[in-house]
Amino acid sequence: MANFFPRHTLELRIVEPKAFRRISFSLAEMAIVTGILVRVYRVFVLTHGPTNWLFIGLTVAVGAVFLLGMVTAHLANYPLSQYLWRAPLFAAAEVAAEMATSLLLIALGREANGTVRAHWDDWIGLGLNALLIRGGLIMLWAALLAGAVQIARRTVGEEEEGKGVELTEGR
Repeated sequence: MANFFPRHTLELRIVEPKAFRRISFSLAEMAIVTGILVRVYRVFVLTHGPTNWLFIGLTVAVGAVFLLGMVTAHLANYPLSQYLWRAPLFAAAEVAAEMATSLLLIALGREANGTVRAHWDDWIGLGLNALLIRGGLIMLWAALLAGAVQIARRTVGEEEEGKGVELTEGR
């Protein structure tokens, strides 16, 4: 059992969350880091990889796992009632960070648009594509995650309710 009232102040230990856990509480920080890393990963994959279907499928899967993992890490800190506004805001901030990174990459001549380099006039299309794909994926994942959390809470709640009845009847 934890000692909540120590005898000496030297016994008092403050437990702070690890660095990633602290960042995961901030919607802006998580979305910005996610957007930058997703865009850099996308450019790296499009410019440095083979063009066979297996490679493309694996890299898309790795990118999706990273994106959805970051969304999950953020949303897991909050109750279901906040998912409704946090998920769309996360998607918007992630796409905004991704497109800001895209502007920098276009200025450096490194942004890929398929098999060619992107130009300034490609930026709006890249942004709409990112919004539809990544934003839609984030929203769909948040809805699935909320459903899974709700089902788990109901299932665990029913089991705990049943245990409580058994204990009171056995006395």
